[in-house]
Amino acid sequence: MANHKSSEKRIRQTEKRRVNNKYAAKTTRNALKELRSATDKTAATEQLPKVASMLDKLAKKNIIHPNKAANLKSEIYKQVNGLS
Repeated sequence: MANHKSSEKRIRQTEKRRVNNKYAAKTTRNALKELRSATDKTAATEQLPKVASMLDKLAKKNIIHPNKAANLKSEIYKQVNGLS
């Protein structure tokens, strides 16, 4: 157990950040899954900017690595462009 006020505060902050990061990452994963399962090109094209923005925000906040965000964006753009 923490013995100092500063370490108690650090524990509180870390827990808040962990929960927020978990929520953001899970929301983005669900959006990616929904986009990948789309069969209609117009619907997928509408979702694409939102999902790309979510990935950029995760990378900016260091929740995921910037290269991972770039790879995921590339993958979903290719997938949407391949839809008929």
